[in-house]
Amino acid sequence: MKKEIICLILRAEKMKLHIFNPEHDIALAANLSNFTAPHAGRRLRHDLGYLPAIWAEGGYVLVEDIDDAQRGYSRLMHKTFDRFVDKHMLAHLDIDSVEPWGWDLALRSFLLRYGVDAVPSEKEISEIRDLSHRKHAVRLLGELQGEGTVGRSWCLDSLYDVMGVLFEHRHLVLKAPWSSSGRGIRFVDNEIDQHLSSWVNKTIERQGNIIAEKYNNKIKDFGMEFESDGEGGIRYLGLSLFHTQKGAYTGNILATEEEKTEMISHYISSERLDSVKEKICICLGPLYKGRYKGPFGVDLMIVRGNEDVNFLLNPCVEINLRRTMGHVAIELSKHCHSGSVMNILYSENVYRMKVDFPSNSL
Repeated sequence: MKKEIICLILRAEKMKLHIFNPEHDIALAANLSNFTAPHAGRRLRHDLGYLPAIWAEGGYVLVEDIDDAQRGYSRLMHKTFDRFVDKHMLAHLDIDSVEPWGWDLALRSFLLRYGVDAVPSEKEISEIRDLSHRKHAVRLLGELQGEGTVGRSWCLDSLYDVMGVLFEHRHLVLKAPWSSSGRGIRFVDNEIDQHLSSWVNKTIERQGNIIAEKYNNKIKDFGMEFESDGEGGIRYLGLSLFHTQKGAYTGNILATEEEKTEMISHYISSERLDSVKEKICICLGPLYKGRYKGPFGVDLMIVRGNEDVNFLLNPCVEINLRRTMGHVAIELSKHCHSGSVMNILYSENVYRMKVDFPSNSL
């Protein structure tokens, strides 16, 4: 009865539907309309499905369990949100647009199946998938090189090509063209054994090529968050100072842009950051024009320098053509004490978002 009442209240209003689908990267790699996400992805979507309510501005937020979502949102934000909906309610709502974590064939198929037709065409999804290929990060890294920067990467078509680059550079990071954070990545030190050779060949067979990066002596990861208007314009949203553990994301610092810039300026000057930010907008605007509208992020890396300079900047480690946890942190920073840390905790088979204050870990 409760769902029916909510549907009657909301049905008359045209609104945007927001969706947290964190399994997106894996679904994009699979490129299937009928796709079952791994257990961890399904669990994360179930437990943190309420996150878009932070920025939804009155739109609907699709969740798997409305009561659980209300409890999770209330714990995080200390207020309520009354537009959570589940999949069985979708056909009764007047949805004029959808804003997911990221678009893929699996999400498109799911929404159509439950009565939502405000979705991209399969051709448009194919465009998004192509733009998500790591070859674009290879190209952008090359275009961002300048004084104080470092980093080299290649898009390779064979194991023979990989061996050639390894012979020259000795230490590499190999990446599948499409994969999620911490997956589809291998570190190579001087030689490729039979097991790694098999992985390289299978990756190339399934995805067409493989990405190789020269290994850098990392000091710190961080990101820049943007939004494409789909017409060639790119808007910069802010810095993302994040934390990882064994390659997996664990949390973000919540602070003003001035504070985050000050933290990074201990390594890299604000002038260099501004230059990289402007070049990213200039380079990616034409690429995304008519092809992608929505949020995206660029991951960068501070690298140990040499006798001339203490720190160098790798200006493009990844391009995440979707919403990121950095976007979430920027939105959450508007509501939380500066210096807090947004953490994702996993215990007793449940994911929880928690904000801790003060921060001494990032």
